[in-house]
Amino acid sequence: MRVSFSIFDVASTQLKLMLRSRRRISRFFSSASLTLPSSAFLTDEVFTIEDSIYLDDPVANPECIHAESAESGELFDRRFICQFVNENSFIYDYQNLENDKLKRIKLILRNCGWNLGAENGNKINLDEHNITRILNDLFLESLDASLALYFFRWSEYCTELKHTTRTICLMVQILIAGNMNYRAMDLIQYLVRLDGEDCKHNSLLSLFHETHTNRRVLATAYSMLVDSYIQQGMVDVALKLTSQMKHKSIFPSIGVCNSLIRALLGSEQLGAAWYFVEEMHSHGMVINASIISLFICKYCTEGNIEIGLNLLMGMRNYGFNPDIIAYTMVVDSLCKMCCVKEATSLLFKMTEMGITVDSVSVSSLIDGYCKVGRLDNAVDLLKIFKVPSNVYIYNSLLSKLCGDGNMIAAANMFQEMLELGFHPDCFSYTTIIGGYCKTGDIMKALNFLGRMLKRGVKKSVATYTMLVDGYCKSGNTDMAQNMFQKMVTEGLDPDIVAYNALMDGYGKNGLLHKAFEILDMMRSIGVSPDIVTYNTLIHSLIIRGYVTEAKAILDELIRRGFTPDILTFTNVIAGFSNKGNFEEAFLVWFYMNDHGMKPDVVTCSALLNGYCKVHRMEEANALFCKMLDIGLDPDLVLYNTLIHGFCSVGNINDARRLVNMMIENGVIPNEVTHRALVLGYEKKWVKNPVEVAALKLHQILLEHGNMHTECSNYILDFFGTWCHS
Repeated sequence: MRVSFSIFDVASTQLKLMLRSRRRISRFFSSASLTLPSSAFLTDEVFTIEDSIYLDDPVANPECIHAESAESGELFDRRFICQFVNENSFIYDYQNLENDKLKRIKLILRNCGWNLGAENGNKINLDEHNITRILNDLFLESLDASLALYFFRWSEYCTELKHTTRTICLMVQILIAGNMNYRAMDLIQYLVRLDGEDCKHNSLLSLFHETHTNRRVLATAYSMLVDSYIQQGMVDVALKLTSQMKHKSIFPSIGVCNSLIRALLGSEQLGAAWYFVEEMHSHGMVINASIISLFICKYCTEGNIEIGLNLLMGMRNYGFNPDIIAYTMVVDSLCKMCCVKEATSLLFKMTEMGITVDSVSVSSLIDGYCKVGRLDNAVDLLKIFKVPSNVYIYNSLLSKLCGDGNMIAAANMFQEMLELGFHPDCFSYTTIIGGYCKTGDIMKALNFLGRMLKRGVKKSVATYTMLVDGYCKSGNTDMAQNMFQKMVTEGLDPDIVAYNALMDGYGKNGLLHKAFEILDMMRSIGVSPDIVTYNTLIHSLIIRGYVTEAKAILDELIRRGFTPDILTFTNVIAGFSNKGNFEEAFLVWFYMNDHGMKPDVVTCSALLNGYCKVHRMEEANALFCKMLDIGLDPDLVLYNTLIHGFCSVGNINDARRLVNMMIENGVIPNEVTHRALVLGYEKKWVKNPVEVAALKLHQILLEHGNMHTECSNYILDFFGTWCHS
């Protein structure tokens, strides 16, 4: 049954509203809540209700309505209840604003030919058709979208039913025409959420088209609809809508287009994003630098820096003027790939093109130089571009100094930050705390922690992890555990790095049972162990001689589908090799190859070290030759291991041959090499083996014309002491 409704007379001072008992108060109608609830509408239903609303309709229990209205906390509460007329009816006294709105609605509708008199029995059916007509009349006569919205909410309250999708679509367009886009967006977002997986976007598009009266308003509504689907993560639906809009010769706004491209790139739909750009161009839209910058950022983020750079350089050829943002993206990506030379060239090219370099682009390049260990270049760059320093730049310089263990310079730079008025952040404090922990100076690390707390800078998980690791490295596992526990009690959730740091501390200090307790704790609270966790456990077992148990963990990892890395295999190989169990070591070696992992120099060193320890130099040399055949370049540690092995059996000639080889390959001998040669000459019963070894090493270096500073200083210092004595 359709709803019969008589719009009532409005007195000059009060509004009489007669309602059935226990009528619910609509949140959608409430002036206190202007956004749509999830249950605000029943889509595509005509209003039907069994009762009709009359001016003098009796009320069964007004006290019930009074209680419900007050309980709802919305429009009809105790503040608006004026008085009871009699035991069967009551009067609500609204605020003047609501009173005036209904007066205006009555006046406008009468002027539009609506018969509102109740005395003659004429009634208005509040069905979809009449509500649509009333909304149109109200807006066309008043040009006040808020008045139409008031009736829209009020009509739902009166009928206790929910508006249809068609009515909502009309209301959206009225709101847009009345410059109330934010309310229109609320309604559209509700429709999209209601759509969900039903994918009724086609019907929404059609309904907007059927209810529109202005093409500009329709285009805005379509753009809002596309944007709402993007916000809901329904990117494919949004893209389909743009294609359907194209058939109506309408395309989304440039802002929505940017959002859609960003969403497509974020969902790894690079091809679709480029296709959409072509569609934009075909519709006469201007493709600006910001849109191309989105693609540059995507390519650079994925490591396709060459494509990103070519795209940047080609922008000018197609009439675009790249902005500082596009250049900074490429500069930052080059720095992250340690291509600081190319990044520097690009930065200078920017200045040649008349683009003003800002602190962000220079900061990225300075950070890049710091990460590759070129602190002097970073400082020079700061002077050249004369960009004001900031906390980010200082943090980059601090990271480099602390990474190098140059804590005096780091502390001075930290003090400089304070004197210049910069406020060190959590990263600044964490960096310098970590630097002191790395150098074993826990007290100074704690001193900076105190300064951090005094300045009100909040600690992070990384801050505590640095201290946990510092205590572990100093052998104080009790304090490490206390610091870990303090992190938890302060409401910070330890990450996998923190757990691994504490586990490593227990393992290296021989507390294997506690290391395994940490593993159990991680599993119990849902922190998944990573490869570092298992490598830590395996290494801890191996240094304590539990090689078989370490191998069991490796086997268990493989059975569970966990992919060990090369360090995992190397640790187990080293464990068996050091025990002289080369058969098991080579079984792991072959197993490693079966999993597609090629041994590196460290893996070969592990086997060579085992052979050298048991004086099986022939096999060690054969393995060394095979290593050279497969293209591995021996490092200083490997050369010294093999030289020491030959010297330990008195084979000084092969040892000297290896010294020549290492120098020819650019590997400079050090004092470890010298001590190995001393052992060799001692085995040969040579007089003054220390002096002879130094002299021979000096001669070899001179023959190759490669007197490296570190090695030469060591040898010259030795000769100076020898001659002086």
